[in-house]
Amino acid sequence: MSIQELNSTFIKKYGESGEAARVFYAPGRVNLIGEHLDYNGGYVFPAALDFGTTLIVRPRTDGKVQFASTNFPYEASIDFSDIGAAKTGEWVDYPVGVMVELAKKGHPVSGGYDLLFHGEIPNGSGLSSSASIEVVTGFAFLTLLGGDTDTVEIALLSQRAENQYVGVNSGIMDQFAVANGKRDQAILLMCDTLEYSLVPFVTGSYKLVIGNTNKKRGLVDSKYNERRSQCEEALAILKQEIPSLSYLAEVKPEQFELLQDRIADETVRRRARHVVEENQRVLDSVDVLKNNDLKQFGLYMNDSHVSLRDLYEVSCEELDVMVEEAQRIPGTLGSRMTGAGFGGCTVSLVHEDDVQRFITEVGEAYKNRTGLTGEFYVCGIGNGVEELKGVK
Repeated sequence: MSIQELNSTFIKKYGESGEAARVFYAPGRVNLIGEHLDYNGGYVFPAALDFGTTLIVRPRTDGKVQFASTNFPYEASIDFSDIGAAKTGEWVDYPVGVMVELAKKGHPVSGGYDLLFHGEIPNGSGLSSSASIEVVTGFAFLTLLGGDTDTVEIALLSQRAENQYVGVNSGIMDQFAVANGKRDQAILLMCDTLEYSLVPFVTGSYKLVIGNTNKKRGLVDSKYNERRSQCEEALAILKQEIPSLSYLAEVKPEQFELLQDRIADETVRRRARHVVEENQRVLDSVDVLKNNDLKQFGLYMNDSHVSLRDLYEVSCEELDVMVEEAQRIPGTLGSRMTGAGFGGCTVSLVHEDDVQRFITEVGEAYKNRTGLTGEFYVCGIGNGVEELKGVK
């Protein structure tokens, strides 16, 4: 839907007004490489996508804050003085939670507004539709209320909204990438310190193709806790040899080769190997991308999937099938699962001339082998949150 069409929808819903409407945008995100490293003190490597959530917002005079979306039938009208008084269990809890956090920071919503959200991110796809809604809301209202639109702070505020108001214990990566992304650049991020740098990711004639397995993630919470406990066990053992260690990802691959036998449990050893080698893959990826070596980056993507499948064991049949079929397409440089695992999405780097073949052949093979219908989204690397000015 174009901005003009969205504006027409806004007017149809809320009517004409003497107040000016403003338009804001925040993208979705994908993690390109570096899985299950955030809680192990390693780097993640996300990028903002070139599609996301658009928000049109306009002041109104009666003190009502009205929420509507082109994606969901549920709508809400809340007096500004009652913002955050009660959760609904609906999508509006995400922007409301942000408004609650804004008030805590000294920027309460103190009047009425009409809001219309339009999301291009498939819900439940693992591409951060919720973070996109949160960040665009935070940026829009800080802009309207005259607050500081520091994008790192907006990411943290949005994370708190999701953790404390919505009640989802998410990490910082999603909101950070959505808020701080830049076109044709990925983000090398250390989640605990928020140390970050932008890395060129100019794909040229290659496209990112995200494949949604449509396999529901049934094991994530229990397996996440199990993997985290195993990593903590490995860290405790290795600390006996390297007392300065704070996180497992601080171990260098050459150190791990010398010390791995200290970890008697073979499963725990495999978990630790994934963390150590995946963190090095992220750093190696940064080096090759600075030289625009997409081919080598694709090989690192493939290696990452093997590690997540065999060492960390967070893949599943559906993810493995989609990756296998993706790698059969001649124009695919690399393919891997992305996200927590046990379902969700893959990300592949595919030559633009082979994208349609990829979608057709991978889709058919995936359905034949799993019985599920996959979905595919072709995308590039876009900007983080921003106001779309000059739009009527």
